[in-house]
Amino acid sequence: MTSALWIVAVAAGLWPPSAGERNGAQPFTFAAFPGARAPASAPSAWRIPVAGIAADDLRDSFGDERGGGLRTHHALDIAAPHGTPVVAAADGDVEKLFVSDDGGLTIYIRSPDRRLLSYYAHLGAYAAGLREGARVRQGAVLGTVGSSGNASAEAPHLHFALYRMNPDDAWHQTGAPINPYPLLTRSEPIAAADRRPRGGDR
Repeated sequence: MTSALWIVAVAAGLWPPSAGERNGAQPFTFAAFPGARAPASAPSAWRIPVAGIAADDLRDSFGDERGGGLRTHHALDIAAPHGTPVVAAADGDVEKLFVSDDGGLTIYIRSPDRRLLSYYAHLGAYAAGLREGARVRQGAVLGTVGSSGNASAEAPHLHFALYRMNPDDAWHQTGAPINPYPLLTRSEPIAAADRRPRGGDR
């Protein structure tokens, strides 16, 4: 998202959200920006987490070898220009905002039942006002696409991962990875999605 768009949102009183909105009453969504292109909606309960990206634009990178075959990519890389809005793929609670050498600016969002953890990495920036503990609705702006961490500056993208968790697991514990690609490109229950052994990159 451009700086001008952020300024328009703030000037129009659309951002930051009010206390009630932050607590889930009427949360801020990308559609609140006048003239902005809304995020593409997948034919399932999940929303493609990058604005303007359609299902046909996605490539299944889950299971790819990385690091010369030393590790497996347990995520979906979604290419988009720097500054493209990153949005919540589903409702949830912001469990952790974390900066790491590999993932750069990252966001961990836990599903309301605490059994799924969605992970957003290589962001260029966090959305103004985003904080740990906030409830976000599907489609809410979380930040922007970037190349922080170990991502190439010439290939900005969102690294999006899903993990099945035990409800009492901490955000940093490794859950069972779930391939997001089938969930974002066709209507398929999460229980039927391709899953791989625990481990991989985060």
